[in-house]
Amino acid sequence: MLGMAMLYDMLVAMRTMKRLPIKLAALLLGAAIASAQSGGTVQVQLHYTGSGTVDATHKIFVALWDSPGFTGEGGGPPMAVQSATSKNGVVTFTDVQKTTVYVSAAYDPTGAWDAQTGPPPKGSSLGMHSKAPPTPDPINLVSGKIAKATISFDDKTKVQ
Repeated sequence: MLGMAMLYDMLVAMRTMKRLPIKLAALLLGAAIASAQSGGTVQVQLHYTGSGTVDATHKIFVALWDSPGFTGEGGGPPMAVQSATSKNGVVTFTDVQKTTVYVSAAYDPTGAWDAQTGPPPKGSSLGMHSKAPPTPDPINLVSGKIAKATISFDDKTKVQ
């Protein structure tokens, strides 16, 4: 009887091995689909018409937010920050994992702020993607497409 049990176990093992390539293929297909569903891309065109010089040491920082609440108290830190070195620069955020985001910009004329050490300092010029500031407009992301936004600002709105 022991011989029959071993033979049965071998047959079961062989059947499992025959199904292994199918299971492996399904696993690889699932991984490919998951990678194709990675985050979206947001491209932000800047138009700063203020009097400040924008260059490698005087950058415009663009913040990506997951909520329009960033304009009020307790908005929390941004999801990501990119910088531009020209008044009409473009920044791109890739692999964004939200379907709706918001963007704002800050220019520190002293060049001392690095966008990592808290909010912009007093005197920094501010802007956001919005038709009616201070309410930010949402940017809706669609998988596989680049969502484009524009921030036009000058020196009229500053950190007090």
